[in-house]
This record gives sequence, structure tokens and C-alpha cells, in this order.
Amino acid sequence: MYQLFIKPFLFLFDPEKVHYFSFTAIRLGSKIPGMSFLIRKLFCLNHPSLEREVFGLRFKNPVGLAAGFDKDAKLYEELSNFGFGFIEIGTLTPKGQDGNPKKRLFRLKNDHAIINRMGFNNEGVDEAVKRLKKNKNVLIGGNIGKNKTTSNENAINDYIYCFDALFDYVDYFVVNVSSPNTPNLRELQDKEPLTKLLTTLKKRNDQRENSKPMLLKIAPDLSNDQLLDIIAIIKKVKIDGVIATNTTLNRADLNSSKSILKEPGGLSGKPLNKRSNEVIRFLCEKSNQAFPIIGVGGIHSEEDALRKIEAGASLVQLYTGFVYEGPLLIKKINKALIKNT
Repeated sequence: MYQLFIKPFLFLFDPEKVHYFSFTAIRLGSKIPGMSFLIRKLFCLNHPSLEREVFGLRFKNPVGLAAGFDKDAKLYEELSNFGFGFIEIGTLTPKGQDGNPKKRLFRLKNDHAIINRMGFNNEGVDEAVKRLKKNKNVLIGGNIGKNKTTSNENAINDYIYCFDALFDYVDYFVVNVSSPNTPNLRELQDKEPLTKLLTTLKKRNDQRENSKPMLLKIAPDLSNDQLLDIIAIIKKVKIDGVIATNTTLNRADLNSSKSILKEPGGLSGKPLNKRSNEVIRFLCEKSNQAFPIIGVGGIHSEEDALRKIEAGASLVQLYTGFVYEGPLLIKKINKALIKNT
């Protein structure tokens, strides 16, 4: 149904407008009596072998929705009905911001990919908290960043603000310093500023009565030396894990037109799959499996998800694959995981 009718229709229109249209359709559809129950019956798959305990949290299955899809925590409950084991919201910033000028989202149909330069568009962390207060049983990750107008020197204050605001309403945190769409943000991945940022947040976390797992989301464009630095920092600061990887700036070996490939922004989707797996495997091997990894990037089939797990990922996340392949992909992955248990 999705591949034959829904996707071809949606792909006729501007991708950002389709995103908001889809949000509205899912929200309104879920209000129809019995619809949420029907969606769960169609897409959810519960099985003991799917359950995972990772960084102290219990996941009903290892397939999550990556940050960027439900930035403002507006649809986490409805999206969980499609079978996701967890939903990551954000990236959230202290103040609401519009993000980068439109047009800023591009489909690369020939490559099953997307280029985005959204720029952390969100309504601000406090607005998200209002909606998260209504959460009943969805496992939520909170992805946090800095405002575009905040200098890197003052970035820690933005992360602290988001951390404090979200603490009581998310199950784990993700420190995002790897988006290519906020000027100079990736400089925070350098050893000194990253160590300082993570140390500050870790101390604040440890002061809480019930600390929350804290993860770092990294770019796929880091060199091996930089990845070794990441491993050293994680071991030193003792945060709980890594999300590998964010979008890439690489445009090699793509089939789309040169004009669209010139669009600045981060690329996600199938072309990212190989590099994401390389990063996961490198981190896993060089750290001697010292921390859990959530694998994201280019999962468009159950085989893609299995390869991520074989590379060393404890959990996986979808974004572009969810857009291109539809919600049935979640169930297919979970079925494959049961079969391979």
C-alpha cells in the first residue's frame, strides 16, 4: 500500500510540506475511535527475544525513531503505535528558532537519500516539556543542542538549560555536536571542547538522585584518529554510549543530478549505510566493546539493520528509511531479529 500508492503520491510534493502534512494526517487519524488500536495490531510486534536492556533501560524492541522526525515531541505517542521500541525527540534548543531559510530539505530519489539543512528548527525545549508531561509509557530520548546565535564558547549553557528542563521527562539524553547545519557546531567534537562539555553535563547528571543515561551523537565524517579521541573521551568522562552516526557531508558515488548534490547540508539514507557501519565497527573493536552503540544511518531493509547489529550496535534507529520504505519496515526488522535469535 505504502510503496504502491502513498509514497508515489507524497513524493510529488515538497518534502518539508509533506512532513507536516503527514504529521497532521497521523494525528487526526489517531483520533478516530479504534484507529490507534488497529495501527498497533498491524505494525506492532511483541516478543520476549526482542527485548533489550541497554544502559540500564528496558527496551521492548531495539528499533527506534531517530531524532529530527518528531523534533518538538508532538507525535511521539502516535508514532510509537507503528512499532518503534523508543522515540528520540529533538534536537531541542533553549529558545525556539526557525532554522535555516527554506528550501532546506531535498529528496535524492535515485539514491534513496535526503539532504537536509534544517538547522535545529524547533519551538524550544520548554514547549516540548509541556507535551512530554502527558507521556504515559513511551520510552523517550532527548536530543539536545545549542541555539544558532549562541557562540561555541557559551554553548555549555545551552546544553545545561536543555538538560535541566528535560531531565524529569526523558529516559536518556543525547548530546548532539555533530549536525552540519548549525555553524561551527562540529567544532565542539574536538577533544578539548567536547571533554569540557561532557564533563560538565556528567557532573550535573551525577548530582541528580536518579541519573539518566547520557549518549554522544557523532558525525560519520570523523577520521580514525578523531574516533580514537572519542573513545578516549567517553572512557575518561564515563558517559553511557554513542549514537553513530549523524548525517554526512560526503557526496561521493551518488547517482543524483549535480545540481542537487551541490545543495549544502547533511546527507542521510542508503549512501550513509556503509560508512555508518564502518564507524560502529571501529568504535566497537577499538574500545573493546566498552560502551553501547545505537546504530543509525542508511537502514532501508531488515538486512541493513542486522548488519548494524553485527557491526556492534545494541540498538538501531530509522529516519530516512522510514520515509522511503514506510512503517512496515519496523515490523520487518523485528521479524528478522526474532528469526535470527
